[in-house]
Amino acid sequence: MTTGAAQLGSRWTTWVPLLAVIALVIGWGRELPGPAVAVVGLCLIGAVLAAVHHAEVIAHRVGEPFGSLVLAVAVTVIEVGLIVTLMAGGGEKASTYARDTVFAAVMITCNGIVGLSVLVGALRNRVAVFNAEGSGGALATVCTLATMTLVLPAFTTGHPGKEFTGDQLAFTAVASLCLYALFVGVQTVRHRDYFLPVPSEGGDCGPDEHAPPPDDRETWWSVALLLLALVAVVGNAKLVSPAIESGVASAGLPNAVVGVVIALLVLSPETLAAVRAARRDRMQTSLNLAYGSAIASIGLTIPSIALATVWLPGPLVLGEDATHMALLALTAVVSALTVVPGRATLLQGGVHLVLFAAFVFLSFSP
Repeated sequence: MTTGAAQLGSRWTTWVPLLAVIALVIGWGRELPGPAVAVVGLCLIGAVLAAVHHAEVIAHRVGEPFGSLVLAVAVTVIEVGLIVTLMAGGGEKASTYARDTVFAAVMITCNGIVGLSVLVGALRNRVAVFNAEGSGGALATVCTLATMTLVLPAFTTGHPGKEFTGDQLAFTAVASLCLYALFVGVQTVRHRDYFLPVPSEGGDCGPDEHAPPPDDRETWWSVALLLLALVAVVGNAKLVSPAIESGVASAGLPNAVVGVVIALLVLSPETLAAVRAARRDRMQTSLNLAYGSAIASIGLTIPSIALATVWLPGPLVLGEDATHMALLALTAVVSALTVVPGRATLLQGGVHLVLFAAFVFLSFSP
């Protein structure tokens, strides 16, 4: 083993994902008792922290904005697998699972992650500075995707209820995938400079610019361990989901709460990575992670679920109710007012966090 690999092997970020995968293999397909659920939960938390570390290693190697795509795309791809798995065995109540998870992802990223990142950045420098052009374009893409996939199904008349017809679903899936591909092309090639970190007032973009990048071997180790950690995160989240479902049912809470809790678990790596970036005066990286995760969550999930409906039983309900539509509209307006100036203060961060708190509260008490 080379020196780089030996140093990597001595870190907890190497053996924690392995331990989490072992817990996943042992617990898969079994009904876990309370103590086992607690152990799996600890492995889940450790895998989340390890995923953040390895994503940052890869991001530092490939540079921005490519680094911000790594975690967002990887988590979303595995999230699709989780949704399809739960829909395949969840019966009629699973018909809204994709909708609940995607909407929760939008609220978590656009209000929770953005609000927390702005709060951390503003506490550090009084004003969080970022690129309005790149963030504005990303926000416009999020709003378009969310409206097409979560709002329009409630108003179309081709199918009773809040569902698309087959043709409408196919068009929406293709349009979502095209928008995602267009965004990635603009972010990484044509207007890459719009998504690079902006120096804070009187400072630079943080210490990451000056730290030497990892070598090829360490980067590939991190790629493998990131994928392993993400599989452990989503797999262990599925293991603890029955305990969450039973707790939700016994408490008399809406079924949508399960989707919210799972989305919180799956998106926790992006949250931690975004907050760390904000602490290092790299607010643009935080916004790239937030909006990029929202775009990937819709632009990749909806086409995948649309394709899976060919063999999945039951309907696919995508249209939201009036309460969630109001929250989505308010989020779009507030986000635009936050992004357009290219500068944000504690007030904007607080407003986003209040919106996120309202979403969580109304999910538990509709």
